[in-house]
Amino acid sequence: EVKAPVQGSEDASQFPTDLSELLKEGTKESHDRAENTQFVKDFLKGRIKKELFKLATTALYFTYSALEEEMDRNKDNPVFAPLYFPLELHRKEALIKDMKYFYGEDWKEKIQCSDATQQYVDRIHHVGQHEPELLVAHAYTRYMGDLSGGQVLKKVAQRALKLPSTEEGIQFYTFENISNAQKFKQLYRARLNALDMDKNCKERIVEEANRAFRFNMEVLNPLNVSFNLCLECVIVVSAGQKCGGIAGRDCTNRSSNPREGLAAGRGGLFALTPTCSRQAFGIGCAFSELWCCQVSCNHTSACKAL
Repeated sequence: EVKAPVQGSEDASQFPTDLSELLKEGTKESHDRAENTQFVKDFLKGRIKKELFKLATTALYFTYSALEEEMDRNKDNPVFAPLYFPLELHRKEALIKDMKYFYGEDWKEKIQCSDATQQYVDRIHHVGQHEPELLVAHAYTRYMGDLSGGQVLKKVAQRALKLPSTEEGIQFYTFENISNAQKFKQLYRARLNALDMDKNCKERIVEEANRAFRFNMEVLNPLNVSFNLCLECVIVVSAGQKCGGIAGRDCTNRSSNPREGLAAGRGGLFALTPTCSRQAFGIGCAFSELWCCQVSCNHTSACKAL
């Protein structure tokens, strides 16, 4: 006699219990969304400007400084200790080298942590100090990504930005103490699976990993907007030319003061000057030899009307 299967009686082995598999399956949608942000898609196509890359590197510096501070704090905590690989994984020192390359020896005086990055940093510190088991989620999303897709971004950045073959500017992506990334990732996943955690704890880690992906997308979102403004909204002019797209306004009389120039633009949206700096609105991107500076453009019809 063949009995009809009882609902819910499927073989439990079909459902993963290993933390590495739970993370892979449970973050797939978030991972796909992160890979399809405009910034990442343009990056992979080699459409990345150095100023945007510098801003992204700055965000990474603040993020990894927080992450590795909390990892050091919890290096002997059994809920995290098996995943503590400072020699192999830590990125802060590599990022400092990249910051010096892009900004000079006084790089600390030239950077600031964006609001979105600060929220990410605050969450990492909270987790490390109050819920250290969730630190696993942040380490997993960052380092496994760096050893996978990050290696593709490294090659694209080096080519698109014409960086030295000696890898200045992309030290972040260079793991000198990992000879075989694939084998190391296998080791890392094995350590994940060996963590002594119950089902509820694993589910919380997966939830936190999805939160980490959301934080990362929030950090990249301003870069998406800035990059699109450069490609779609900005009318590039040379110093001394008339801004034909801005009702014939003269750009030269605005070049000495970027902030005044911005205010003088049509509708208060934006204007172009050779000396305008990203400090005028917090984000900027090098476009040809000028800066594109945006104040209140919502990236719709008002912007395209210029």
